[in-house]
Order: sequence, then C-alpha cells, then structure tokens
Amino acid sequence: MSQPVLFADGVIEASVHFGVARITLGQSGPDGKPQAAGQLAIPVMQLPGFTKSLQSLLQQFESKMRQAQQVQPPRPEGEAEAPPASDAFRFSGG
Repeated sequence: MSQPVLFADGVIEASVHFGVARITLGQSGPDGKPQAAGQLAIPVMQLPGFTKSLQSLLQQFESKMRQAQQVQPPRPEGEAEAPPASDAFRFSGG
C-alpha cells in the first residue's frame, strides 16, 4: 500500500490540545507566502522520540555533506558548488 506524501518546506503553526501536538506544515506558494500543506498530529508523549529521530536525521545529513565536501577537489573562485554525487541516503530511526 502506498503512503501519502506531503512536501513541506516550513512550519506554519504548532499547538498542543488534549495531549496531541498539531503541527501545520507549509510550503511556499507561487507568491512566496506559506500555504498549508497538511497537518502532523503527534501524541505529546511521543514528541521527544520523534524530535530525537529528526535531529539524528539532520546530523547524518550534515555528516554526509561534510564527507562530500572533503572528497571534492577545490573549485575555481566564483564557481558554484557542485551538489554531492548522491544526496540520497536511508535513515532508520529507533
């Protein structure tokens, strides 16, 4: 079964009601203003583990970016930075 996919490039709003954190995800609209893309609902008791998993993902991503920068040869001044050979990797949160 296919999972729904939401694209978000920001958070519009977050609140907690009745033990559930509700995070309204946003994406930049054509005018540059954020538009709601969906809502993430997480039981408050699960929020620390959830945020810890996201933090771990960010740390792994930053580590991969540093490794990619160390492997790339120096580029001439003014030349744009090339993206890493592969910006995809798998993360398994616990």
